[in-house]
Amino acid sequence: MLAPNGAGKTTLMKMLVTLMEPTTGTILYNQKMITSLGESYREQIGYLPQQFGYYKHYSPKKYLRYLAALKGMDKRIADQRIDEVLQMVALTEVKHKKMRQFAGGMIQRVDIAQALLADPNILILDEPTAGLDPKERARFRHLLADLSRERIIIISTHIVSDIESVANQIIMLKNKRILHKADPASICSTLDQKVFETVLT
Repeated sequence: MLAPNGAGKTTLMKMLVTLMEPTTGTILYNQKMITSLGESYREQIGYLPQQFGYYKHYSPKKYLRYLAALKGMDKRIADQRIDEVLQMVALTEVKHKKMRQFAGGMIQRVDIAQALLADPNILILDEPTAGLDPKERARFRHLLADLSRERIIIISTHIVSDIESVANQIIMLKNKRILHKADPASICSTLDQKVFETVLT
């Protein structure tokens, strides 16, 4: 989902993870309303909200262990999975350091790791690259491309470069309405003969 700030991305994301109910319309998963699926639907979701709370005196590993316990994951399986997701987001070397020492981009990577913790079938990411530098952003795009082979990924952003090379469908929102819904090439084709480039001499 590509849209400027205030267009309704976060509200829609909250509806997709059942934190909010739509006032009109329905959201379906496998032809069933998600509100009727309850926990069986939520168990399949990994969610990264736009603002995520964390305990600054915890290390990434301790924090993810806490979240794994809340999810009811077996401790032995959880520890193995925690090491896997921390490696995915390049935090293995600092997994025992307290997060109060981390810069914003590193905290964001911990947040991405928690969304991946239960190996979800549906990954919903709200502005996931906020605070990441260009190198981390590129790493994240590669990670998304790998993860998308086995699951549904829905990402919201206002940064075109975050999704132009990895998305197979883009929904563009404007004023809380869908402006376009198509693959990137089709959307770009709507601008044929409307964008021009010149060279100044």
